[in-house]
Amino acid sequence: MFCSLKDLYRIGPGPSSSHTIGPYRICLAFLNEIDKKTNYHFEVTLYGSLALTGKGHLTDKIIKSTLKDCNVIFDYKTQVDFPNTMTLKAYVNEKLVKEETYYSIGGGQIEKKGGESEKDKLVYPFSSFKEVKEYIKNKNISYIDFVKEFDDDDIIDYLKNILLHVEKEVEEGLVTEGYIAGKLHIKRIAPTLYKETIACKDDDKRDLYISTYAYAVSEVNTSGGEVVTAPTCGSAGVLPAVLYYLKKQLNVKEEDIINGLIVSGIIGGLIKANATISGAVGGCQAEIGSATCMAAGALCACNHLGLDYIEYASEMALEHQLGLTCDPVGGYVAIPCIERNSISAIKAYNSYIFAKHLVPHRQNTISLDEVIAVMKETGKDLSSNYKETAIGGLAKIHKV
Repeated sequence: MFCSLKDLYRIGPGPSSSHTIGPYRICLAFLNEIDKKTNYHFEVTLYGSLALTGKGHLTDKIIKSTLKDCNVIFDYKTQVDFPNTMTLKAYVNEKLVKEETYYSIGGGQIEKKGGESEKDKLVYPFSSFKEVKEYIKNKNISYIDFVKEFDDDDIIDYLKNILLHVEKEVEEGLVTEGYIAGKLHIKRIAPTLYKETIACKDDDKRDLYISTYAYAVSEVNTSGGEVVTAPTCGSAGVLPAVLYYLKKQLNVKEEDIINGLIVSGIIGGLIKANATISGAVGGCQAEIGSATCMAAGALCACNHLGLDYIEYASEMALEHQLGLTCDPVGGYVAIPCIERNSISAIKAYNSYIFAKHLVPHRQNTISLDEVIAVMKETGKDLSSNYKETAIGGLAKIHKV
């Protein structure tokens, strides 16, 4: 089974669903367990990836803004079973009155140690894309009818709100100037690129639009702005970029774009259930790879291509992101993250174009389900240095 699309598409503060949205929700869960009338001092200890990249991911900032009177400790040495672990302590007059350990398990989802884990609402009784494809084909139903059959009654209204937020993210990024990413001091480039794109009169125009929209969302995310997890904050620029391009440049109808959101949500839900969408668990292939895969499928759906096209495009997009490492320079969701969103949005569009012209002549040999399984195994084999720890790769070579 896989989750409701509401458990995949969440709105929350960037720059990382596992490092900001997750810790934010953990703090709220902890606050719900204590007497709100008492004045507490809090101490939060971050372990694993949360400690190693917490500063660059603004983890301490979101914790302090939520708990107020709080000291955040970065523990780089203690070995933990799960990479995104944090312990919260509440004190009254220097006396410890409450202590809990939580895990931020990806996509903004959280789990409490020794307690009931926060579970996705599993509403779709399918374990593979093959099963979904066969069900839709056999019943000859639309994607909207499919989600209405299994998801919440208000799911279409929810997706319309997600689409509105996606548009807001892009448009905010296109007009906001300045610098981001703390010590890296990176100049926002989306507003400049957008002006150049509008003026562009050659074959670069399509790719410039798509990449600029991805830059816009990623720059909003990196600065801590609110974005839609698609499927994560770190990969939030890919899907919005292609959907915004379809709406603004190609005048694609809202209903068709909602179809794209549904299909990408189905693919993302299956990846989340059968592999991972967490960079700290599977590397960047789990974030950007998944986002590229979802966006390629969405593009096919938006353009009225069938499920065979959707599978080919999605499989192709993910297959060529396998092994992608998560190595944020200085722990910031900026280098290579912003540029990677931009390049991957174009890759998603190219995967859609290839599928459109390949499917009439042959079926894909490798299924989407097989590539998702390979991504899971590849993530297991990746060294922890390449899983959102800022220890290996570009983070190691380029010192801040």
